[in-house]
Amino acid sequence: MSGTRWLTDAEQRVWREFMAAVDMLHGHVEGQLQHEAKMPHAYYEVLVALSEAPDRSLRMSELAERCRSSRSRLSHAVARLEDSGWVRRASCPTDKRGSFASLTADGFAALEAAAPGHVQAVREALFDALTPEQVWQLGEISAAIRTKLTPQCAAARAAMEAEDAAART
Repeated sequence: MSGTRWLTDAEQRVWREFMAAVDMLHGHVEGQLQHEAKMPHAYYEVLVALSEAPDRSLRMSELAERCRSSRSRLSHAVARLEDSGWVRRASCPTDKRGSFASLTADGFAALEAAAPGHVQAVREALFDALTPEQVWQLGEISAAIRTKLTPQCAAARAAMEAEDAAART
């Protein structure tokens, strides 16, 4: 423990404020989507990712990456979205193990209906609380954190998926 770089009092304060803000923002956005659109934020993210893709379709592995999700968690979400008629899954013609998820017309309509309330909730909870300079700083800070964590998260996701694959065999 002698090598531990403990947080200073100021760092501890910032850490706790940051975590409280992130948790509250996530809860606010999640609650708004559940209440108004009857969908969790994770499903909304899947619909957005598909809506922005060419032909509104992505390979499942690419969709998992874009949504920062494990393949198994994404597969569960896509199955629920299929049940709603919002997403359609199809096998990859060139790779028997791969599959594609595609946004249906009903899924796009659900996204269009959910988007205004979601954007309003994000704007009110996040952007209206900040000055333009703070918005720019938040973007820079978020990009720095994401750049630092991306390789570690990718390695952890790969290890988790390897464990899942080993468990299935």
